[in-house]
Amino acid sequence: MKTKFIFFSGKGGVGKTSMACTTAVRYADEGKRTLIVTTDPASNLADVFEQPIGHKITPIENMANLFAMEIDPDESTREYIDRAMSPIRAAFPPQMVQVMEEQMSGPCTAEVAAFDRFTDFLDLPADNETAFDVVIFDTAPTGHTLRLLELPAEWSQSIQNASESSGQTCIGPAAAIQDARRKYERALATMRDPARTTFIFVLHPEAIAIKETRRAVAELKKLNIHTHQLIVNGIIPPEEKANPLFAARAEMQARYLEQIERELPLPAKRMQLLPGEIKGLDRLRQVGKIFFDQIPANGDYSIEGLPASFVASKLTDVLPRLLPANGRRTLFFAGKGGVGKTVASCLTAVWLARQGFRTLLLTTDPAAHLGDVLGEPVGDNASPVQGQPNLWAAKIDPKTAAEAYKTRILEDARRRGRPEEAIRVMAEELDSPCTEEMAAFDRFIEFASQSDWQVVVFDTAPTGHTLRLIELPMDWSQQLDVKIFASVDSSAADDVAKQRFTQVIEMMRDPAQATFAYVMYPESTPLLEAERAARELQTVGIEPGLVVANQVIPPEAATTPFVRARRAMQEKYLAEIARRFSTPLVQIPLLPQEVKGLDLLADLSKRIYAPDQETVTAS
Repeated sequence: MKTKFIFFSGKGGVGKTSMACTTAVRYADEGKRTLIVTTDPASNLADVFEQPIGHKITPIENMANLFAMEIDPDESTREYIDRAMSPIRAAFPPQMVQVMEEQMSGPCTAEVAAFDRFTDFLDLPADNETAFDVVIFDTAPTGHTLRLLELPAEWSQSIQNASESSGQTCIGPAAAIQDARRKYERALATMRDPARTTFIFVLHPEAIAIKETRRAVAELKKLNIHTHQLIVNGIIPPEEKANPLFAARAEMQARYLEQIERELPLPAKRMQLLPGEIKGLDRLRQVGKIFFDQIPANGDYSIEGLPASFVASKLTDVLPRLLPANGRRTLFFAGKGGVGKTVASCLTAVWLARQGFRTLLLTTDPAAHLGDVLGEPVGDNASPVQGQPNLWAAKIDPKTAAEAYKTRILEDARRRGRPEEAIRVMAEELDSPCTEEMAAFDRFIEFASQSDWQVVVFDTAPTGHTLRLIELPMDWSQQLDVKIFASVDSSAADDVAKQRFTQVIEMMRDPAQATFAYVMYPESTPLLEAERAARELQTVGIEPGLVVANQVIPPEAATTPFVRARRAMQEKYLAEIARRFSTPLVQIPLLPQEVKGLDLLADLSKRIYAPDQETVTAS
């Protein structure tokens, strides 16, 4: 029997992992040998299954037929380089091998290495008796998933072009990775086969999630991938209409449920919001009965243990982390996909602009929802936000940045008098898919280096990709050392680039200049992910500056058993956040409606940052 592949995709925070794990448990219970693989750099599989997993196929404890793996980018990179260079080491002198390995040491290799590991599971043999009946992919949030799925065609073309000319790509010698090109082509064919592959988009009945799902479906159609289904998750139970806050949100959801039926006419199933978290095999089986068998959820609204005590942070502790010291501050809002980084960054930027500070709001997230929250389009260049003095906004679009980056590099090479043959080879290398990552990083550095702003607010991509972006200055700085040593004629330009990188690194490490704010729901999985991200950045000298708890149910709104149970769960994790992070904590309340538009952002920002205080005047 041929393996069946199921991709779970969608906006961050909509429950992809929960639904993917629930589906995996159901298949395994039916006797199908099932593997669930995550392609998200900030994986939560181990949190949901409550056991270590890591970068190897791992049996799920106390569960027959179920296995899991978390693809680790660093491990994948080491495996990829070793595999690509193995035949080269046997055939060429050590000095040449060293040069080739240095060429592969760039940050872009990690992207294709993780992708290469991912395609291994799509390239299983036709006779699959000893492998898996079902492989489930729990993917990264949509923008990064689309990037991953575009790679087979892009890398296949890049390898083919290199084979016909220079013979070298930034991911290794073309001759050594021809097998990879054939594997990528087979992987794409499998994804296009409706008999073997299904894409399930998980979404909440909300405007941004609908927009992102529409975009993803359209992008996959361009890749000739057409087998789509929907899971509409997080629907408020009908009986909660007795609660005013949840009744208002249910009314909002009803409008979006109608929109989903109109605009996304695909096979769809619905899953209601539950009072507690989805963790552990017993809970996953309960969710499976609710979702697959339509068995009503029981009325047990208790949570384990009593809520711990929690004391809210004082504004006098919060505001110094936001306001510019010595005329400048850069704020980074990071966290798991879908936890509200964009809302947190937008309302903070609006509040700072209203205090008179020249503020730039910038997104590095490929999904780029700034415009949806602000209520107006956001372009690639910093432009004033209409209706809000002192506020500018911009997005980094990787494809647009890549074109500008390639043009600038080639023009610089011509000004330096490089021979046409060298420029042709450079152009060929710059046509590689990984140029987008380099270019987006370069644009990030450009904005971070500007002196036009008193405050720069970064709405970053989901955690794993944010870590990748923030660690790039270190990676590129190391690679420039190699380039400067090997190539004297380019050292002057590289010295300038390295100086820029060093300045940005120093800025990010200095709490007087930069604040890293970790955004999360007061729940276990976002908390654990934020804690892991903070620990990783601490290894490069970057300390947490703030934590932001989003969609906190106001105490006065907890008027029904269901809502009281969710509020009690949140109180437990608010105390846990305060215990694990020795930084001030900001709370954003759950509102009856979505946070959209400048008026609502301004009102909400004042409620959070200055409920009883006078305006802080910009110096």
